Amino acid sequence: MRAQTSSRRQRGAALLTAMIIVTLVATLAAAMVWQQWRAVQVEAAERARAQAAWILSGALDFAKLILKNDKKPYTALTEPWATPLAESRISTFLAIDKSNAEDGPEAFLSGNIDDAQARYNLNNLVTDAGKPIPAEVAILGQLCMAVGIETGIAGRIASGLGDSLNPTNAAGHLPPRSVAQLTWLGLDQASVEALKPYVVLLKRGALVNVNTASKEVLMAVAGLDPGTAENLLQVRQRTPFKTQDEFTKLIPEAGRSQAQSQLVFRSNFFEVRGRLRLADRVLVERSLLERVSSAGSIEFKVLQTERVASLEQVGG
Repeated sequence: MRAQTSSRRQRGAALLTAMIIVTLVATLAAAMVWQQWRAVQVEAAERARAQAAWILSGALDFAKLILKNDKKPYTALTEPWATPLAESRISTFLAIDKSNAEDGPEAFLSGNIDDAQARYNLNNLVTDAGKPIPAEVAILGQLCMAVGIETGIAGRIASGLGDSLNPTNAAGHLPPRSVAQLTWLGLDQASVEALKPYVVLLKRGALVNVNTASKEVLMAVAGLDPGTAENLLQVRQRTPFKTQDEFTKLIPEAGRSQAQSQLVFRSNFFEVRGRLRLADRVLVERSLLERVSSAGSIEFKVLQTERVASLEQVGG
């Protein structure tokens, strides 16, 4: 009897030991599988990031080529660069090589080129020494009024930009590089969003292009009445302005001097926006380009690049 009981205990202990071993093996196997899965996911994400960066870099180079081929002495919205690229599957760009097109990634690219000089240049508000220029502050005040925000914001922006250029400024402001960074100067987000379509931060001295600016910007920078500004928009749609005389003769004599000092008909700064959609992920890249002429050739210099990743609903 004792022998049978001892035998049963031994079998029970052996079974328990076997179950513990199986549990440990299963746990270790699950951990190894998870680690392997995690490594695959990280590698896939890194590969997707590299591919996205490569595609957007190629899109930027393509935008440069389009702009470089535009050799007209004026910049207008009737030019090929102003036509947005509708969302297209990446493989459609490889259609010449059908073998590559079949294996193309499920990625979709869209984008557009904007004339940065279609907006008022905030850096014109202050001198090189950071001193606000009253006439320019008044222009921005008129623009603020046109877009429905407090006109006093113009003075706050000028003061903040001036302080940021002073290395000993007590406020500790940094010079903003984009309109979104105007919040550094104490502006509220609602005001920044309202100004975004109408202002930009470029090199000091860059003026507004009469061929691409909105009605609100034209009215503010050149001191135009709504009728004159609308007439300029109608005329340029048919025939872009190629000289200052062509548009100043359409402006009342009293305002021609201001228009000549504030408006140009050719731009050297452009914003390129590329949007890449991979499944439910979207990567947007914005680049600011400057057209530089050297030794008879035209090149485009990238001044800054901003890349934003986000998630979006499929089909949204």
